[in-house]
Amino acid sequence: MYVPAPFRVEDMTCLSAIIEACSFATLVTAADEVPFATHVPLLLEQRTDGPVLLGHVARANPHWRAFDGARQSLAIFHGPHAYVSPSWYANHPSVPTWNYIAVHAYGVPRVREDESWVAQLLDRLVTKYESPLPEPWSGDLPDEFRRKMIRAVVGFEIAVERIEGKFKLGQNKPVEDQERVAEVLGAAEDPTSRALAAQSRAMMRRRDRDDRGA
Repeated sequence: MYVPAPFRVEDMTCLSAIIEACSFATLVTAADEVPFATHVPLLLEQRTDGPVLLGHVARANPHWRAFDGARQSLAIFHGPHAYVSPSWYANHPSVPTWNYIAVHAYGVPRVREDESWVAQLLDRLVTKYESPLPEPWSGDLPDEFRRKMIRAVVGFEIAVERIEGKFKLGQNKPVEDQERVAEVLGAAEDPTSRALAAQSRAMMRRRDRDDRGA
């Protein structure tokens, strides 16, 4: 990913927060020299030897057959994003742009077909996405139906070898313009725009702290 220096974020706490909040990823692997993509929720697990991504795909999905233990994959996590109009800036001339957050994680997927491992992963996914709901689903299923569903998927894990973070939030613009953009996005009806405004303000606060520390 092309990451100009002003937009580069290497703080693993910050990058991990985006992965956990925006966990529905695009997973890309080159199969027979052709990129193959699957859209899938991934869990981030912090281990003593580094971060690991956990997920599953349908057994009918040919993607997992490229998980040969040697071929690298790319997991793309899409954070909040929004169009930015030059009419919001105080400084001109200016042109339209798109502000966004993206995190790329690279590693070699390894297949995990053990039913107990897959069952535990599915339970963790259900807990993650059901627990915020007002009336979470209990997860109760007939035993045979549950086993059938487990056998219909293939689990995998990716030890993250490299991670890139791009927070394109107007850091190459004057502070006044960054603040004006955050103000407009923060007042938008679109929750994604408001989330981007919050990230922009957080980035400005971090920059201010770093400047004072220097």
